Amino acid sequence: MYKVLITDEVDEELISELAARGFDITYRPGISRENLAQEISKYDVLVVRGRTKVTRDLIECARNLKVIARAGVGIDNIDVECARSKGIVIVNAPEGPTESVAELTIGLMIAAARMIPLYDRLVKSGEWPKGRFIGRELHGKTLGIIGLGRIGGRVAELARAFRMRIIAYDVADVREKAQRLNVELALSLDELLPQCDFVTLHVPLTPETYHMIGKRELDLMKDGVIVVNTSRGSVIDTKALLEALERGKVAAAALDVLEHEPPREEWEIKLVRHPRVIVTPHIGSETIEARRRIAKIIVDKIYKALNDRQ
Repeated sequence: MYKVLITDEVDEELISELAARGFDITYRPGISRENLAQEISKYDVLVVRGRTKVTRDLIECARNLKVIARAGVGIDNIDVECARSKGIVIVNAPEGPTESVAELTIGLMIAAARMIPLYDRLVKSGEWPKGRFIGRELHGKTLGIIGLGRIGGRVAELARAFRMRIIAYDVADVREKAQRLNVELALSLDELLPQCDFVTLHVPLTPETYHMIGKRELDLMKDGVIVVNTSRGSVIDTKALLEALERGKVAAAALDVLEHEPPREEWEIKLVRHPRVIVTPHIGSETIEARRRIAKIIVDKIYKALNDRQ
């Protein structure tokens, strides 16, 4: 019987699915790093979400580990090269939260364009600020999508309902997909950014995408642009974003992800408290439906990876 250690909070369905396949499960969400290093050698499978950092030193302690499963999309919290050098298989579920993240992206776009959270806070504080802030429609605006993968493609489909003009940029060859989605393609960020009323990011965090949106890229954008990020916090230089908000270059930002989660630097705290910034605590996949899909996908991939080793 394979032993599974789960170190982050996961949906009950994932635990049930693992149990149904006969795994011996230990559920220790919030386990300290010290205890994890001491315990990990007992297990064949490690299941994590975003909190647990599976670094080289931890992998070196995992003498019996065969599979690392990320119950979500990104694997930037896992030392992939080290794990694979040890013969450990890494699985994740990038297809699981697509719908949920895409819907959140559209919701954040609307909330930022109409300043819904700001109005809500003012009304709850006893004010009646009708007419103080004039919003804008999505209808007829240009949406720039950076990364036309699963989520970016689904955002394009949903945005089409608002009759937006949609332009995308991707380092991969997505010409066929763009044609199918009726999306224009830009050859570079420099071509994409000056055209957009809204910019949304859907890329993984890699050395190439780290701070891919910085001061130079923000300066290329239209005055009054709205920036949305539901991918990874560090793909935007958020110090530069704060400065662009303060000088009015960026009209609003809606962020489900930050460079540090929760925010800890003084400038990050200033950013999240900015009246024209909407922040959610990395909830893109936090829906009942996404968690169920992720659970089934992850358990199937763990089961297959272990069977393939036999």
